[in-house]
Amino acid sequence: MAGPSTPSLADLRRLTPARVGLGRAGASLTTPALLDFTLDHARARDAVHAPFAAAVMATALADRGWRALTVSSLVADRADYLKRPDLGRKLAPESRALLDERNGDGCDVALVIADGLSPAAVNAHGIGLVTVLLPKLEGLSLGPMVVASGARVALGDEIGALLNARMTVMLIGERPGLSAPQSLGAYITVAPRPGRSDAERNCVSNIQSAGLSFDEAAIKIAWLAREGLRRGVTGIALKEESGMHLAAPAG
Repeated sequence: MAGPSTPSLADLRRLTPARVGLGRAGASLTTPALLDFTLDHARARDAVHAPFAAAVMATALADRGWRALTVSSLVADRADYLKRPDLGRKLAPESRALLDERNGDGCDVALVIADGLSPAAVNAHGIGLVTVLLPKLEGLSLGPMVVASGARVALGDEIGALLNARMTVMLIGERPGLSAPQSLGAYITVAPRPGRSDAERNCVSNIQSAGLSFDEAAIKIAWLAREGLRRGVTGIALKEESGMHLAAPAG
């Protein structure tokens, strides 16, 4: 009796966008493989340098009935952003003053939409994800949404602290890859304040057309937000188990 057939390279290529079995022409890649690589590399570079229209994003949120504030970090321009990550982690003085005026009585969740390393990802997926996510956060008090330019992940800690939020949920463009130039990430941090480490936040990654759908990502983000607030922890102290929760039998 014949055993199972060995998968061919063509079979493997159908299962992954990774570059598998590209072949060669002499000591080099084949021309189609080289051209594909060059195109994907150009798309990744374009995603990094894509303009982030923060005002347009804030208007789109306001049109849907959601309060939105626009802020920026200390970076002067995109070149500055790429060379000085530290400046992307601190608010500009005028932005800090704006949020300081709005802290009020605080909120459960401060939702931040930021450009990050792929403004193209935020432009493509930001509004769509927020639209699906907000109903899943029903029952939690939300502060004004914040649209942040020139932002690194840690900028959300200062924003959350100024808004007196119990938690920050930051949606931000992820570092582009050759097969995923427009991937969005969500970072969830309880008790946000400057100085928080990456070990103290959870990340839901690869939110894009070829990765996590908006609905899948929203379920994970909402689960982490609710459990993080209930337990008072995020990061390595909080394991994401939304799938187990959804699969559990009633009662």
